[in-house]
Amino acid sequence: MNTEFELRGVNHLALVCSDMERTVDFYSGVLGMPLIKTIELPMGWGQHFFFDCGGGNALAFFWFPDAPEPVPGVSAPKNLPDRGELLSAVGSMNHIAFDVPPELIEEYRDKLIAKGVDVGVLLNHDDSEFGVAPEVHDGVFVRSIYFKDPDGILIEFACWLRELDLPSDVRHQPKTAAERTV
Repeated sequence: MNTEFELRGVNHLALVCSDMERTVDFYSGVLGMPLIKTIELPMGWGQHFFFDCGGGNALAFFWFPDAPEPVPGVSAPKNLPDRGELLSAVGSMNHIAFDVPPELIEEYRDKLIAKGVDVGVLLNHDDSEFGVAPEVHDGVFVRSIYFKDPDGILIEFACWLRELDLPSDVRHQPKTAAERTV
C-alpha cells in the first residue's frame, strides 16, 4: 500500500503514432477499444486521441506532423520477445500489457490471428532459468501473448494465474547504472 500518495491506477499512457486514422482503425477496429476523446492541438501541433482500455484506464496517442521516425531496437524492441527480441533504449516504452481473463487468452490469440495480426506464441512465465515453461504448472505466475500495432508498438495481453507473495516473488537485488555494459 502506498503511504505517500493515493494513486488509483494509470489514468492514461500517451504514445506517439505516425497515422492517427490507422491507429484508430487498429485500437478501435481490431482491439475493440472505444475512442473516448479527441483533441486538435493548438497552433497545428497535431492531435491527441484517447481510447478506453478498461478498468477506468485510457490509452492515448499523439500525432505530430513533424515527429521523428521510430528506430526499432531503440524506441521499441525490434521483434516479439518469443522471437528473441526484448531490448529497447533507456527511457523508451518497451511494451504495454493489458490484463485479460486467464480463461480467454487462447481464444484472444486465435481472434487476433484471424484479424491478420502477427501474434507470438503463448508464454507461460515462471521463475525457471529462461523465465518461461512449456506447460502451465504451479510456478507459472502469468501467461501472455505479444503482438505489435501498426507503428511497431509492442503490446502484451497478460493474465495473472496466482497471487504474488513476499518474499518469494521479490528476491532480486536491483542492478545499478554502473553495471550496464554500454
